[in-house]
Amino acid sequence: MDEKKKLINWTAGISTVIVALLIIIVVMEPRGNGVSRAAASRAIALTLAGEDAVRAEGPETSFFPGELQDQWYVKYMDYLYAKGYLDPETCYPSEGSAVSAVTYGELSGWVTAAKGEGEPSLAGYVTEAAGKKAGKAVDKAEFWEFYDAFRAFADPDGNVKEIETDLYGTPGNVDGASPWTAYTKDGKFLFEGLSLDSYIDKTIKLLVREDGIIKVQGVVSDEIVYENAWISGFSGNTVTVFIGNIQREFPVRGVLKNEEEISGQIGDLYLKNGKPSRLVLKKETITGTVLSVREDEIEIEGYGTVPLSEDFKIYRTYGVLKEQKKSDILVGYHMQTFVVAGDEICAALTTEKPEIDNIRVLLMTTNFKSLFHPEITLVCDSMAVLEYGDEKDKKTQSVAAGEPVTISAGDSRLESGRMVFRSANEGGMITVRNIERSQGTPVYPGHMEITGEEEGLLLLNEVDLEEYLKRVVPSEMPYTYELEALKAQAVCARTYAWRQIRGSSYSEYGAHVDDSTSFQVYNNTSVFDTTDAAVNETFGQMAAYDGEPIDALYYSTSCGHGTDGTVWGNDGSATPYLKAVSINEKRKPMDLTSNEAFGAFIKNMDVEAYDSEFAMFRWNAKTDSQILAEKIGGVGQITGLTVTERGPGGAAKALKVVGTEGSKTFTGQSKVRSVLGNTRLVFNRKDGSTYTEWETLPSGFIYIENQGTDENGVTAFTIYGGGYGHGAGMSQNGAQGMAKKGKNYKEILKFFYDGCEIVDIGDVV
Repeated sequence: MDEKKKLINWTAGISTVIVALLIIIVVMEPRGNGVSRAAASRAIALTLAGEDAVRAEGPETSFFPGELQDQWYVKYMDYLYAKGYLDPETCYPSEGSAVSAVTYGELSGWVTAAKGEGEPSLAGYVTEAAGKKAGKAVDKAEFWEFYDAFRAFADPDGNVKEIETDLYGTPGNVDGASPWTAYTKDGKFLFEGLSLDSYIDKTIKLLVREDGIIKVQGVVSDEIVYENAWISGFSGNTVTVFIGNIQREFPVRGVLKNEEEISGQIGDLYLKNGKPSRLVLKKETITGTVLSVREDEIEIEGYGTVPLSEDFKIYRTYGVLKEQKKSDILVGYHMQTFVVAGDEICAALTTEKPEIDNIRVLLMTTNFKSLFHPEITLVCDSMAVLEYGDEKDKKTQSVAAGEPVTISAGDSRLESGRMVFRSANEGGMITVRNIERSQGTPVYPGHMEITGEEEGLLLLNEVDLEEYLKRVVPSEMPYTYELEALKAQAVCARTYAWRQIRGSSYSEYGAHVDDSTSFQVYNNTSVFDTTDAAVNETFGQMAAYDGEPIDALYYSTSCGHGTDGTVWGNDGSATPYLKAVSINEKRKPMDLTSNEAFGAFIKNMDVEAYDSEFAMFRWNAKTDSQILAEKIGGVGQITGLTVTERGPGGAAKALKVVGTEGSKTFTGQSKVRSVLGNTRLVFNRKDGSTYTEWETLPSGFIYIENQGTDENGVTAFTIYGGGYGHGAGMSQNGAQGMAKKGKNYKEILKFFYDGCEIVDIGDVV
């Protein structure tokens, strides 16, 4: 339903409320202080749109003079000027106008603007009635009564929400705080034009839209508890407390005597009317390797599964003190001290920089179909140990070399938690007999962990990171490639793995990654001397940008031009090192965003590129309306396909499908590739070979030609394409082409990841 229809369908009940409300406002004199036009404009603007939309939909040129354009209220009043809610002729854009009280005339104008042409009799009444004292200031209480009614019809989707939160601080009590920033237990909010200092250390109700506070509804309680706060210092009668990433000082005279009792601990600070009444320290701690992190519990080696308190906190206490997120707890590592109280973990203290040296991999079933196994059979080439049972009754079973151990779903040995199968000798290798890979039955270093889930058994391989990479690199790049290309792949793989270890994708299962293409393919092929050398010769090296490991994306083959980080629909600002440039020595961006330019480019078989000699550099396939109808419905007989939007480098971002009964548009490279792909298509590659059985197109770098409609009404299309993969980051075959031309691995990486540096894994925080 469009906006005009929504407004016309404004209910009679709401109309009655607004009419009655405006009658009250018009006939009564203001009873107290008014509301500034700036604050009122902000409230109305944020009711109509979010902060980003307010900025985007404002005028191209501000109504305000240049010297005022950095004032907080300008964007909101500009938005209302642009939308017709304020008239720059009668409400001149100036500082004086902004600080003046909003008037009755403006309230009636806002109702008229919000209603558009709907309910003309009400709009006429409001305009005529308000005209009797249009210039009079509106009393504050009356304005907020009006606002509540206005919000009821102007924000039917409930974007403005009421929340209850604790207010920690504002720029008034936080050194270095950003202007108009409120620190609460629910995060940071902007409170432009409001006064919040009197609400600090209270529980309050707020009206908010996204991260902007529109109004303080009231105080819920003047008694507050800062639970699980980090006590960072004690001097004399003053305690320094770290709350919500800010430092606060409180007088605690008579509570504790000396610094040794209090500093560097977790505690609950009780306040009433802003003054401390009690400080309860929590001194009991536990430590151990984290085995899994779930929504409301953490599994710790030696302690089993321990529940989290409702107000669980995480603090990094080394380097710069900061509050962290639960995702910062890395499974498989021992870098936190856990503070417990009442059989719950109330806080985690990250006491040291993580030394990333192991990775935990979930091994999928044959053909990577599932994470969950009905049965698992393990064999070690040396004496092995099987451990199971709870922490109080741990059982250890010796297993002879070559003796199989089989665990089935429902095995009683899993009732107390995970089972661990490890070699008793360093360097022992474990075969997983129930899995088949390209190399046959795979053999793994490290140890295995088995857990029982509702869906079946999970099999986890914890392995040294460098050993993992020796089985990733040959699975991702042919071992016959040039050593410098393999070394570039090894650095990419290590960087990618580091980010996944920190990312906690599978923390609920105690893992970092799985072994499929969803992450990096692991141990699908055998190890080779060449790929081992590539890993060894780049030991511990990663690619970083501004000191942070990059998102080391890679793909098989380019079309001669790459794309940037916008390929998945975001703005690309998080990956400035991914550039849309030609994949040749010139490394220049080309404008391939029009169908004409891209069509000429992709049909040119002689484009110069580092990977132009590879079969997938150019390809084409024929499809028709009947094949397309297997995935695309609702448009009748398909008669046309057009790429309506292309991203940097020419990758298709939007595809319009036209049929005899309508049209549809599909957006996003992955979606476009999926709807056009079909296992029946035959792909003709540059080297003259063909390939089929692809469910999706090899890439989104495509140009489509309509070949006409036959006597049966079937329309044929030719899809011209290039490359294999998403096109962002390193082309693996491009890396091979560069290596053949004498480029070393660092040159290759800096070509594909603009501005990156090669750093040691131990130097990254």
